[in-house]
Amino acid sequence: MSATVLIADDEPNIVISLEFMMKREGHRVLVARDGAEALEAIRRERPALVLLDATMPVHSGFEVCEAVRADPAIRDIRILMLTAKGRETDMARGLGAGADAYVTKPFSTRELLEKVREMLA
Repeated sequence: MSATVLIADDEPNIVISLEFMMKREGHRVLVARDGAEALEAIRRERPALVLLDATMPVHSGFEVCEAVRADPAIRDIRILMLTAKGRETDMARGLGAGADAYVTKPFSTRELLEKVREMLA
């Protein structure tokens, strides 16, 4: 099952490992390195899933998530927030902004892949 997955993260090492995992799963991968690029890619490409970092330059992941949910053309796109911000208030903010799931870094590769499969099913 091939889907388009957008990785929106400004940390090169995270992007490399996520890209490798998603391609190994057979997905088409797009990369955005800041919030503005992420929004642009979401509007242009309409990915099946966005792996979204909370802290990025230009627009935060929270702002990107809110913008996606506010736009009727793209509001149904699945968003998995993937972030080092692990406090309960951060999780509540991410889910409140409209994220479908919230995973904290460092993350278990196996658990992340299970979550991605579940969200794309």
